[in-house]
Amino acid sequence: MEKTLNRIHPVSDPEATYFLQVSWEKDLGTGFGLLLSDCQCAWTGTVSEADISREAADMEMDREKYVEELRKALIAGEESAGKYNFVIS
Repeated sequence: MEKTLNRIHPVSDPEATYFLQVSWEKDLGTGFGLLLSDCQCAWTGTVSEADISREAADMEMDREKYVEELRKALIAGEESAGKYNFVIS
């Protein structure tokens, strides 16, 4: 299993710092787990392969392109800094 951990500052609360851990087996396209923490609380979730396919279809986006955008937004870290915004709700 592979994992990444990134610090994010959501646009919904720019002064706050959150940590986002993403874990996956083969690649993001087969599904992944998420852990989000503000160092006081933590939230977890999973995204299945079917969820990814459904979201790509809803966005009328090629599935492979959608998975690449997920990779950039969730695990690329510094190379994508400033290109993606996060909103915590």
